Amino acid sequence: MLLRRDPCEAYRRVDFDARVTGADSRQLVDLCLEQLTGSIGRAIYAEGRGDNGAKSAALTRATAALTALQLGVDSTNPTGPALIQLYQSARKAVLDCAVRFDAVRLETIRADFLEIRQAMLGAPA
Repeated sequence: MLLRRDPCEAYRRVDFDARVTGADSRQLVDLCLEQLTGSIGRAIYAEGRGDNGAKSAALTRATAALTALQLGVDSTNPTGPALIQLYQSARKAVLDCAVRFDAVRLETIRADFLEIRQAMLGAPA
């Protein structure tokens, strides 16, 4: 029996793996932020279409991105504790939306992290 696989997901994985390989810490953070905001957007879209499978997959990917961001924080850095708290709060909210979906809450989180990503990309290296 042939497994049914989404070709888009296969390409997304190849792209993701290629971008992770050789990336520096700033590029990895940017990739996680991109994955987070994109996944939240896909979850909102999937909810609107009534596609629970896609919604669940997107929320899982968003949670994974937040977990990766949190694990990458240097807690000895002065901003470390604040970043950890931010990521934990966002992760809890995303997980809560898996049980009781709240598109407005997710869109707020998405907008916040888009703003953070934009600021990070504009900051000198």
